[in-house]
Amino acid sequence: MTARPTLNMFPPRGNRLQPLRALVCLALVSGVAAAGDWPQILGTQRNGRAERETLLESWPSGGPREIWHREVGHGYAGIAAAGNICILFHRVGDEAVVEQLDAATGERHWKRSFPTHYVSDIAPDDGPRAVPIIDNDQIIVFGADGDLHALSLDTGDVRWTRELYKECDAPSGYFGAGSSPIVEGELIVLNVGGKSGNGLVALDRKSGKTAWHKTDELASYSSPVAATIDGKRQIVFVTRLNVVSVDPLTGEERFRFPFGMRGPTVNAASPVVLGDRLFITASYGVGARLAKLGAAAPQIVWENDESMSSQYTTPIQYKGCLYGIHGRQDVGVAQLRCVDLETGSVRWTEPDFGTANLIAVDDKLLIQKTGGELVLARANPQQFTVLARAKVLPEGSVVQALPALSNGRLYVRNETVLKVFEVGH
Repeated sequence: MTARPTLNMFPPRGNRLQPLRALVCLALVSGVAAAGDWPQILGTQRNGRAERETLLESWPSGGPREIWHREVGHGYAGIAAAGNICILFHRVGDEAVVEQLDAATGERHWKRSFPTHYVSDIAPDDGPRAVPIIDNDQIIVFGADGDLHALSLDTGDVRWTRELYKECDAPSGYFGAGSSPIVEGELIVLNVGGKSGNGLVALDRKSGKTAWHKTDELASYSSPVAATIDGKRQIVFVTRLNVVSVDPLTGEERFRFPFGMRGPTVNAASPVVLGDRLFITASYGVGARLAKLGAAAPQIVWENDESMSSQYTTPIQYKGCLYGIHGRQDVGVAQLRCVDLETGSVRWTEPDFGTANLIAVDDKLLIQKTGGELVLARANPQQFTVLARAKVLPEGSVVQALPALSNGRLYVRNETVLKVFEVGH
């Protein structure tokens, strides 16, 4: 494991972030941070795997050691972290607030606020949903009302802002904007869901100017992933009703096929691309599908609604198996499962487990349950093997935000508090 930066790496005054910026800029390539960081949704490669981390094999009787905690405002946006900083994005009153915090202490380095007027017709929460992005020397945040902001990593100064939902005449959906953008090369690409060809939009990451806009695809709550498929770089989206892959430079479509269902449903799990295999999943009777990708149109390997139909959780792949949630949070029926990737056969099921989000480290899984319990388990295709359990957030918590793991620190938050635990070494 790489050495972790500590608080004493920073000078005491004005350029306290210069060493960090140098570290991050050296480590980041096209918006993706070095191993050990968690710079965006689902980690460095957007696959839920924490690279070059080593988890503790067990915890004290009371659970992993809490490093620090602090109160937070509204929102379901998880933490982004790199080096010795983390980025918190939440709502306080009528402001969407971005804060850079010291990862070791929780001390605030800077704070930047934007007015927000988002009101949810369905969800009890009106804060941001999309995980921030640490993109070289800047921070990218996408608010629930569809405003995209680029801020200086050093100071939090605003470099540019785009009111994308307003500009593109995009509907707010059930829960506002919630598909995290992706940085690919010099572009920021996202599923805006706007009209007049503004379904998918790419912006220049430095200026915020539109590079291209394509399709009338409505927005989902799934976040896109980038992959090289058949020798071509692509960005794969699960939109409201389709799977669409595009050339990141031009927006030209590589492939598409229907996925989703009209009515009170959502597509929220991110696509999982593994070589020439694409796995997608949703609940509400939509089900799961494995497709083979190549020069021709995608070929379905298997599809059903019995293996792993996930309402929100993106499954984790490890050695030919998928680990994730089958079921729905809103109806209270959900199982933790291990599924064979190539066949869709269920290896094992943990009934009545409830909904959760997972992070993988080598052959271990950190499983943050929606109710506040944290579980450390083996990624074992034969059986569910628990190594440790702990209640890390208060009874009655609703943990919607995705957890983050960076440099041995696990970040978890509910609707009122952010807590950071020591789970690695």
